[in-house]
Amino acid sequence: MTRVKRGTTSLKRRHNVLKATKGYRIGRSKKERLAREAIAHAGVHAFNHRRDKKGDFRRIWQIKINAAVKPLGFSYSAFMNTLKKKGIGLDRKVLADIAENNPEVFERMVKNIA
Repeated sequence: MTRVKRGTTSLKRRHNVLKATKGYRIGRSKKERLAREAIAHAGVHAFNHRRDKKGDFRRIWQIKINAAVKPLGFSYSAFMNTLKKKGIGLDRKVLADIAENNPEVFERMVKNIA
């Protein structure tokens, strides 16, 4: 049988691991074993924070809607309750966008609801 030298595969694997941890601190960017562990933890944090990001956006939308309805004599909770009772199916993302980019349209909408 012919001889198979496997150094290139190992080096490529090691190179890719260390490339993924570029910029990490201390040994995590230089030592393969620490780098593998750092990549695993980074993946866990990335997964969890993708979930957290959805809640962060919802909180931002609530703040924007509240800031838009306060001068019109509503609180956020009263406004959302009125929308629900009237059967208006606009979600917070759309309401926040209208409130931010088209305040006059949002004001007319609030006046019609009240």
